[in-house]
Amino acid sequence: MDAYKYLLSEKVHFEIFKFYDNVSRKYCHTYSLELMHKNINDAYDSIYQIENGLLRRNPSIAKWAGYHMAHGGKWYFAYRIVDDTIIVEDACHEQNMHG
Repeated sequence: MDAYKYLLSEKVHFEIFKFYDNVSRKYCHTYSLELMHKNINDAYDSIYQIENGLLRRNPSIAKWAGYHMAHGGKWYFAYRIVDDTIIVEDACHEQNMHG
């Protein structure tokens, strides 16, 4: 297979934004908007490494049973593959990885 297409669920977008929005609220005097944008971009960049550098793993949390899991940067992703499309269903920051 030459290349995969990627489809991200709304939950993925929500989880990434929610995490960094919470960080920006907690550290409002030290966490800049520029750093927030960089962190969000890094999270999205790691998604596009799924099946192209990031190892496919079995999920370590129960709610992701039935999916593949990949870890890139500070993020874990639950995904499935249909034909030539990687469908990313969920995202979780490493600080929040628990079953």
